[in-house]
Amino acid sequence: MKEQEVLEILARVGAVITDSHIVYTSGKHGSAYVNKDAIYPHTDETSQLCFAFVQHFAGDKVEAVIAPAIGGVILSQWTAFHFSQALDTQGEVLGVYAEKDENGEFVIKRGYDKLIKGKRVLVVEDVLTTGGSVKKVVEATRAVGGIVIGVGALCNRGGITVADIGNPPKLFALVDVKLDAWDEADCPLCQQGVPINTEVGKGREYLARKTQKQ
Repeated sequence: MKEQEVLEILARVGAVITDSHIVYTSGKHGSAYVNKDAIYPHTDETSQLCFAFVQHFAGDKVEAVIAPAIGGVILSQWTAFHFSQALDTQGEVLGVYAEKDENGEFVIKRGYDKLIKGKRVLVVEDVLTTGGSVKKVVEATRAVGGIVIGVGALCNRGGITVADIGNPPKLFALVDVKLDAWDEADCPLCQQGVPINTEVGKGREYLARKTQKQ
């Protein structure tokens, strides 16, 4: 799938927001946002995007797909399904996920750790911003004996490289989007008085903290 086709899908489901005032998870501010949650209700579009992972990693003998919860679970399931369908002579490709523990670290529980031990595992994610979540999933997979063969992402919006995510053999993003991000003190949108978007990103939490400080 070509990058332009991916962008058209994202635009069609309203996953690309521009000309707004967004507060990102990192705390930085920007004018654009890739709203991954807008993708998942649309099963056909989600399926198409996940099949693109299969096309790219078809030669890597993937035996399991893992993703960080919550949204990544959907990507894991669809991608594993398409691998199983496309590679039916190889057998079932498992779809599992990692979840956060009480300390905010990603762990592989529910018996999934035993399922992926010794298997060739593809890690999938929706949007790469800092790469922190994916790096933790890569490390958790290796810790239980999984063999990470690569990382696939719907969108790399942070200029993330393999060095940022634990040095997997491959990093593939369906689309690379460079979004400007500013510290709050340097944000031109704040200086212009542009209202914070509270529907996506961390705008609602940001405004709540500001109110508490006043």
